[in-house]
Amino acid sequence: MDNTFGKKIKTWLILNDMQQKDLAGMLNISNAYLSDILLGKRKAEKVRQKIIKILDIKEVS
Repeated sequence: MDNTFGKKIKTWLILNDMQQKDLAGMLNISNAYLSDILLGKRKAEKVRQKIIKILDIKEVS
């Protein structure tokens, strides 16, 4: 799977001094599950949409 989405989210986290585990907590999912999503190992479209909404970013394919 393409991980353009994951790269954009990881960049956003760095620029906003936030850790992946913080985002996982906001989403009520495990850090491992979020990692799989960001690495492109899981599609998890509903979670991707929640990330976009929480971080207030433009959608990425």
